[in-house]
Amino acid sequence: MSKTKKFGTFAGVFTPSLLTILGVIMYMRLGWVVGNAGLLGAILIIIIAHVISISTGLSVSSVATDKKIGAGGIYYVLSRSMGVPIGGSIGIALYVGTAFSIALYLIGFAESFNSYLGFGMEINDFRITGTIALFLLTALALISTSVALKSQYFILAAIVLSIVSIFFGAHNFTPQTVSMFSTEGSVPLEVVFAIFFPAVTGFTAGIAMSGDLKDPKNSIPKGTLLAIGVGLIVYLVLAVFIAYTIDSDVLKSDYNILMKIAFFAPAVIAGVWGATLSSALGGILGGPRILQAMSVDKVTPRFFAKGRGENNEPVNALLLVFLIAEAGILIGELDVIARVVSMFYLTAYGFINLSYFLESWANPDFQPTFKIKRWIGLVGVVACFGVMFKLDMIAMIGALAVIGGLYFMLQRKEVKINSTDIWKSVWENVVNKGLMKIDTKHDIDTNWNPNIILFSGSSEHQGYLLELSKAVSGKTGVVTNFKLIIDKENKIPLKKRDQVVREDIYNELGIFARQVKVDNLYKGITNIATTFGFSGVEPNTIMMGWPKGLEGSSEYAEMTETLLYLDYNLLYLDFDRKSKFGRYKTIDLWWRETDSKNAEMMLNIARFIIAAPKWNQTSIRVLFVDNNNVNPAVIHTKISELVEDLRVLVEIVIVENVIDQTSFYDLIKQYSKSTDLSIIGIPNYKIEKQAQFILKTNDLFETIGSTLLVKAANNFNVLDLDFVEDK
Repeated sequence: MSKTKKFGTFAGVFTPSLLTILGVIMYMRLGWVVGNAGLLGAILIIIIAHVISISTGLSVSSVATDKKIGAGGIYYVLSRSMGVPIGGSIGIALYVGTAFSIALYLIGFAESFNSYLGFGMEINDFRITGTIALFLLTALALISTSVALKSQYFILAAIVLSIVSIFFGAHNFTPQTVSMFSTEGSVPLEVVFAIFFPAVTGFTAGIAMSGDLKDPKNSIPKGTLLAIGVGLIVYLVLAVFIAYTIDSDVLKSDYNILMKIAFFAPAVIAGVWGATLSSALGGILGGPRILQAMSVDKVTPRFFAKGRGENNEPVNALLLVFLIAEAGILIGELDVIARVVSMFYLTAYGFINLSYFLESWANPDFQPTFKIKRWIGLVGVVACFGVMFKLDMIAMIGALAVIGGLYFMLQRKEVKINSTDIWKSVWENVVNKGLMKIDTKHDIDTNWNPNIILFSGSSEHQGYLLELSKAVSGKTGVVTNFKLIIDKENKIPLKKRDQVVREDIYNELGIFARQVKVDNLYKGITNIATTFGFSGVEPNTIMMGWPKGLEGSSEYAEMTETLLYLDYNLLYLDFDRKSKFGRYKTIDLWWRETDSKNAEMMLNIARFIIAAPKWNQTSIRVLFVDNNNVNPAVIHTKISELVEDLRVLVEIVIVENVIDQTSFYDLIKQYSKSTDLSIIGIPNYKIEKQAQFILKTNDLFETIGSTLLVKAANNFNVLDLDFVEDK
């Protein structure tokens, strides 16, 4: 049964948020903060804490007015913005932090309650009082959420009366001088901040009730920001009043000093008890709804998604909140609990601000009705993680490690919801800006970054060609494999979504894959080479298997001529089905005077290949054929210089061929018969000589192993391999 949303801005957001803000920290620790930090130090702490809460409140309010907000408050916002893995991991952290904050408020209540009534002031006494209060508040929440929320009006009135009573109280502890900064013997400011910070986290109490609001898009921004603003004013005014009214030594030692100076102490007692109990009640109402929403999305066990009654009250989730809160109460020390709560909330708030920043920066569909400047989210991110680092670097690392562990667990769980997250837009924005940056640079002499169009066919050995293409592309290169489907009619093309191929082999290697219909294989290759790609990442290399049996094909000759005219680098792999790539241990690069451009490309290819895991123990030889009786030392020196520029370790072999004048291919057969991969340049020849070239090359391939033929485009440097003048 659907839930009946029935609470407005004041009852559903402003009141629970403000009551949690003006809670135990204000009554039991604000004086202690002023005493230890001094007036200016306390104001600085209050302002820094509110920079975080205000930026987070603004960020979450903006995101909340862009999307439909369901139950779960901040979890719902994050999961629909940044995806379930991040939303869920932060939601769990926020849920645990909310549950522990209940313990914080109830231990504060126990300190005041026991002190006023003369009960025991030992840690076990606080545990007993806190546990009893937890039982009673949980029972109230089980009876009726509506009754619980309506009770907050009386508590709000009590808080207002208590503050008035404090301002009109006795001034028996007036200091001779007001300490502006911390004095000797004071607690470090980092510790003071960590204990104070939970005071400003109360605004999440209203957001957590998002599923019970009539109009969350309107109520969340108004109620949240109004509560934060009122809280900031109260804390600043009260801090100034305390500093000028009470001596700092008294503030450091007496947690109940506000009751002692009040005009009517019972009013302050009512305010303290009301504030602490209402803050705890806010956590008891909001925490289970976070867990329930996560369980509905299958982030947490479905058991906690079950509710009761017309409003689907999260009874099962409430029981877990009770257990976690009780664990916090058993800790028994308010200051320790406050520091734990601070870390949980700071982590969650950092990601909330990050969510808004990424949404506003990258998502073209982000159109909130509540608009703020993008930098506000960035300020919130920096403030949250900067404060965490300053407070406790080890605790920060631990918190992020826990969040990271939850993230990877949820990512592996592959939870799916009917929503998109911001990361797709983020990557699209990064890619778009990167392409624009790349497209503005027209330097020809930059390092070769392969962008390969691959035609791998569909044989049983296809995987080896895919593997080599990925190795040749290096770490940053792009490989797009095209499967050409022959359709002589080719009247109806494949739909765009059907052209994308998603198979495990491509995903594992990091290769993009497409399939298209063509009426002719060679024309299909030509059309793709002519039209595929876009500014910034235009393809620069065509790679395919060596075309055995096509030496007489005029269509193949025409295709080759077009590819050369388009100035593509051409790579043809003749894959030896028997030896395959051998042991991935040896690569031979064959150079001759006519390989002035091919030589640099060969070195680049070799450099990329040996960076691949299977080839990382490979030795490379550069074999240069000397047909002109050049001094071997001159050849060796010059090749060493060329190789050194590209940072490739090679063995240089000079093949003396002046006397024998053995043909180039016969020398390759002699020297590279057992090489795992030979790389040979394709010489310049007239297209009518293609058939003769293919026949000679086919004969070579019968003798040696797998071979990669390369033809470099004009973007490669011309290496001077003509050493005749250096005899």
